[in-house]
Formats: sequence, C-alpha cells, structure tokens
Amino acid sequence: MSNLNSTVGRLKGRMRFVGLTIVLGGFLFVAGCTVLSHATTIQSGEAGILNKTFGSGAGVQLQELGPGWHWRGIGEKIIVYPTRQRVYSFTRESNADGKENEEIAFADQTGLPMTADVNLTIKVRDDKAADLYAEYRLPFDELIDNPIRNDVRSFLAREAEKVPVSCSLAQSNPQPAAEGGPAPASNCPGSLMGQGRQAVLQKAFVNLRAKWAAKGVEISDMQWIGPIRYPEAITNAIKTRTEVEQRTLAAQQRKAEAEANAAAQIETARGIAESTRLRGEALRANPEIIDQIYAERSMGLCPPRATTCILGAGAWGLVPQEAK
Repeated sequence: MSNLNSTVGRLKGRMRFVGLTIVLGGFLFVAGCTVLSHATTIQSGEAGILNKTFGSGAGVQLQELGPGWHWRGIGEKIIVYPTRQRVYSFTRESNADGKENEEIAFADQTGLPMTADVNLTIKVRDDKAADLYAEYRLPFDELIDNPIRNDVRSFLAREAEKVPVSCSLAQSNPQPAAEGGPAPASNCPGSLMGQGRQAVLQKAFVNLRAKWAAKGVEISDMQWIGPIRYPEAITNAIKTRTEVEQRTLAAQQRKAEAEANAAAQIETARGIAESTRLRGEALRANPEIIDQIYAERSMGLCPPRATTCILGAGAWGLVPQEAK
C-alpha cells in the first residue's frame, strides 16, 4: 500500500512539473510574440519614422530611427522609409513599379496632346525622411506615384508647350504669338520630333530636381523611355509631308541633271561653231590653202572624203568637200 501511495505521489509530482513547464512555455511564447509584434527592424538603406497616436508629443517624431531593432510602445507605429537610390518608371504598360497606366501626358505649342514614358533616378536623404513623411503622410511609393509624378507631368507640360511637335508642320501653318505667350511656331526653336525633345526634358528635369531637393529628395536623373507617342493624324501628316518633300527633292535633282546636260551640249555646240568660225577665217585669210588642198587631192595624197589635206602641215580646219 505504501508503495502504491509513493508511486501516485511521484506521478502527481511529474504532472505538476509538466503542467508548470507547459504554462511557463506558453507564457514565454506569448511574451515572445508580444515582443516581436511590438518591434521593428530597420535595415541598411532604410530610415524608421516613429508616429505616436496619443500621449505627450503625439504625431510624427522628426528624429529618424537608424538601422537596428526598435521597440514600439502602445499607440506607436514605426514606418519604414527606403532611403536607398532606385529607378522608378512611369509607363503606359504595367511594370515592377505598378500595374496601372502611369504614362506622362502633355501638349505641344499648338495644344496637340501626346504622351510618353519617363523614368527617374531618385533617393530620399536619411535625415529628411521624417520631415517628408510629416508633410505628405504618404509611404515612399505613393509619394512617387502622386505628388512627384504630378510634378514630372507639370514641368514637362510647361516646357513642351513652348515648342511645336514638328518644325515642318509649324512652318506650313504659322500661328501668331499670343500676348505674353510662347514665340510663334514659325521661329521653330526645336521641335519635339527633333532637338527640342531632349531640351524639353532637361529643362523640366532641372526644375523638378530643384523643387524636390529642398524637401530632401535627390532626383539625379530623368530620361525618356522610348519615343513620344503622337496622335495618329499627326504622324500620318508628317509622313505624307516627308514623302512629298522627298519627291520634290528627287524632281529638283532630275531637273538639275537635265539642265547640266543641256548646258554641256550647248557648250559643245558653241565650241564647234567657234572652231568652224576660226577655220573659216584662216581659209579666207589664206586662199592659197584651198588650191593646195585641191592639188593634193588630185595627186591622190588625200582620201576622197578628207576634210584636211595640207602636205606636211597640221590640221587647219574642216573644209567641206562641197566647197570645191
């Protein structure tokens, strides 16, 4: 009986130990989950932004959190803001930066609408992430998708409206300049289909970079992706005009060749006429030459149809046989 009681006591002790172990393990698990759920890890190339929802100093804390492990208290949230450099593309087709259409729309000097794809090389300064978030309250991708994209469109539109889409079309349809408006299209400082394309982009880039640099966003480059997309009517008009110009140029070349050939023939005829005139004058000045030619022919010294036949002398000139 005593052995049975002893065995039961040992079993109860083991059960209590197992129970305490399970309870302690559960407590540690819950505590660990709680700690993990209230901690944020900031990686290199990121800045942490602490936002308090209540209590003293509620709101965005302007001191960024550096790389490492950070505890979040009750009512606190840490926003991870990427500060590494990246290239973001605004395109019509979906890409890694977004599934929606993000092409940039603008217009030329005449109000002709067009679109294009653009990419930016962009980076947020480590010490400006909190200020940027406090001003816009947007995650980094939404900051690029909205206010920065709007500025890209605005600055490109401002520069594009100063030039025509094509100098050839602008010169064939000159428009008077409005008071205080852009220069007349006939001046054509550079079209969007020519050198003006890159000039428009670079001027827009300078203004965009200056605006966002003051806010802590470094935009180091902006480039077109592929060609500008023009309305089909304009593309066809330019194609037609180019074909007409090419045909006109070919006709002008053929005319120039014909005129050159005619001029050469005229000069040849003038040369022959002048040569004949000089020979005639020589014969008139020396009539005895004709007698000598007749004598040489009669002596068989000249072929029957020869036109020059002066023994021992050079060619004096053409003397038609009918002159005999």
